[in-house]
Amino acid sequence: MSRTYHDPLHGAIALDSRDSIEALLIALIDTPAFQRLRRIRQLGPASLTFHGAEGSRFTHSLGVMAIARRAFDRIATHYPQLRSHRATVLCGALLHDIGHGPFSHTCEEVFGSDHERWTSRILQESLPVRELLDRFDPDLLNHIQQVYTKQHPVPLVWQLVTSQLDCDRLDYLMRDSYFTGASYGKLDLDRILSAMQFDPVSQQLVVANKGLAAIEHYLIVRYFMYSQVYNHHKNIAATWVLEYALRRARELRVEADQTVTAWLTSDCNDLPLAQYLAADDGVFTYHLQRWQDQPDRILADLSRRFIDRDLLKAIEVTHLTPDAQTERLDKAKHHLRQLDFEADYYAGIRTAFSRGYTQYQRGIKLKNRSGLAGNQ
Repeated sequence: MSRTYHDPLHGAIALDSRDSIEALLIALIDTPAFQRLRRIRQLGPASLTFHGAEGSRFTHSLGVMAIARRAFDRIATHYPQLRSHRATVLCGALLHDIGHGPFSHTCEEVFGSDHERWTSRILQESLPVRELLDRFDPDLLNHIQQVYTKQHPVPLVWQLVTSQLDCDRLDYLMRDSYFTGASYGKLDLDRILSAMQFDPVSQQLVVANKGLAAIEHYLIVRYFMYSQVYNHHKNIAATWVLEYALRRARELRVEADQTVTAWLTSDCNDLPLAQYLAADDGVFTYHLQRWQDQPDRILADLSRRFIDRDLLKAIEVTHLTPDAQTERLDKAKHHLRQLDFEADYYAGIRTAFSRGYTQYQRGIKLKNRSGLAGNQ
């Protein structure tokens, strides 16, 4: 049976079950581990800042797969020797975020979880996923793992999924821009995909010179999305409130269900698979709602602040010297103590990085008439 997913960015994402690879994708999407991504917001608590930021890891993962299919199939029409890698690229793109925990990247800040490690564990340990991969090809799981570790022998295969110019970044920049209303996040996706090429000598993903302007715009978009959306001061404040509410719950060993208790009392990277997969945004939000009535004043207040979006104020201090920053923080804590607040839960310095372009893993290669240029 064929399947169509109607996406606000990519239109109809149609999968044809007569194609064995796309039939596999349909089956993987229907597994409980992948369906769980519907219950995890792409941007964590960013909807408290940008009210439209309600998209899920599920919709993002489908979008990454859709872009990867467009990019790969176009390149493979010119280089048929690549066609044997189609399942690896498309499954790698689809499943790349299956390991995310509640509130997406915020989960990693709060609990120290590693979503890439959990992606690997889920592919290996979740029987519905593992059996589908093994039944299709006993080597497919290993090939997908090579994509995530950037060790696949054909660099293009992993570069389409995880590199400086990959289908993951292309989708999340477009999607996050769309749902947050940040108009400067728009990309010329068609131009970028048409510029993506394969260099048969190095077997790398390269960019044709004609697409240079679109790629430069993509890099600028990345910078602005980090500085204006991902590191927005209200996002940082929302993450702070969530983190310290959960930290207080952990300190108190507060009453919770089996899933949240396991997350609060254990290293979440070592949880049994079932307990990890049982956690999502809804499970933790339900507990925060309950904890508003806790007798502990700190936990009750922080939980209420997150649920009611009564966030703390974040002030930019980058322009201050380290000593001046410490002095500003000490004054804030002194003021909080005068108001009978536990200062360490309500004030601190948080560093946020705007991740523009940094060269790593061969960077972006530009193809011109004389061959390949260096890292761009």
